Amino acid sequence: MQGKARKIVQAILYEAIAVACVAPALELAFGAGMAQSTVLSVLMSGIAMSWNMGYNWVFERWEARQSMRERTFARRVLHALGFEGGLVLILLPLVAYWLDVTLWAALLTNLALFVFFFVYAFVFQWGFDKVFDVPLSAQQAKC
Repeated sequence: MQGKARKIVQAILYEAIAVACVAPALELAFGAGMAQSTVLSVLMSGIAMSWNMGYNWVFERWEARQSMRERTFARRVLHALGFEGGLVLILLPLVAYWLDVTLWAALLTNLALFVFFFVYAFVFQWGFDKVFDVPLSAQQAKC
């Protein structure tokens, strides 16, 4: 699977699993109720999905211009750090507002989510590539 279909399937599957993990964790951590935690998780998921599409588009354009196009461990770590680090900053005001906490508490919450999602993004993408093969941007050019 390649192109737009790959990106859509990847983003939806990634976020569906994320909501199923994050909503109960937020409810446990903040006691905000499962409904409020689920709505926040879905909002964060929508934002993350938009970020995912844009970030992966930029990352794959960069990746396609590299002389060595293989998805190495280091490249996967770079991908996960860039994605999750950017998302922490993007979600900071939403988490602070929704949970009615300080920016510091929201940052700590986002950093905890970052640790989870850093591992999750790495494992998910590796598994997704195993099932659906790597995108053309990560395949060696054929001579």
